[in-house]
Amino acid sequence: MTDALSFDITSVDDVAANRDEVVAAVEAHAGTIARELAILQGGDYGQETFKTRRGTWTLKYEAGALQYLRFKGKSGGETYVVSTKQPPEPKALGTAMQDYPAFVEAYNDHVESLDGVLDDVPAEFPAVTTTEEIVAQRDQLVSTIREVADTMAGELNRFDGEYGTFTQRVGGTRWELKWDGPRASYLRVGGEGGIYLLSQYEPPAAPDVRELAGDFVEFVEAYNEYVDDLEADLATVSFDDAR
Repeated sequence: MTDALSFDITSVDDVAANRDEVVAAVEAHAGTIARELAILQGGDYGQETFKTRRGTWTLKYEAGALQYLRFKGKSGGETYVVSTKQPPEPKALGTAMQDYPAFVEAYNDHVESLDGVLDDVPAEFPAVTTTEEIVAQRDQLVSTIREVADTMAGELNRFDGEYGTFTQRVGGTRWELKWDGPRASYLRVGGEGGIYLLSQYEPPAAPDVRELAGDFVEFVEAYNEYVDDLEADLATVSFDDAR
């Protein structure tokens, strides 16, 4: 039946080929703009919008490469001149390309507007104060706290088991010493999410050490009272009474 139809069908091959050639040229040209914008904005990902008399152009780049170039005319409608999906419709592409030189000019104006923007930025900066002395003082205090806490851990290990925790409240705040063998695993102030004066990881901040060092003395005193009370309780045990 179809053999009987003698109508001529015009091929779109030439139009599509011409469209693809234009898109490839724009992709290469706008790709240069995308790389320049990535350098200017200091990142591999981003987008920029440029306004022209006829509409708005939006260029998006990823990993420094052109992702898409979109034209939105003032009369409505938008055309993805370059995209990672399907190519644009030839007529819409032709309309957008009439404004492409204005887009490039808008980009150039944008770059030129930044000329001299850093001229008044000072090239010399104040000297940076070293934290070496503060850190040394912090480390010395933490080392002292570690020695005392390890001594407490050793004693707790002797009479209270291989591992465990000793807790007391100092000024209404929970202090917790965890030991594993004869060594303190951590000393935490404030419960879950609190401050670790001692840990197996990073040292505490200097302001935290300054704030809590005085209370550590009270924590040790509370430990001593705990041991004294325990000894007193044991001293009252009489095997004679148990007979």
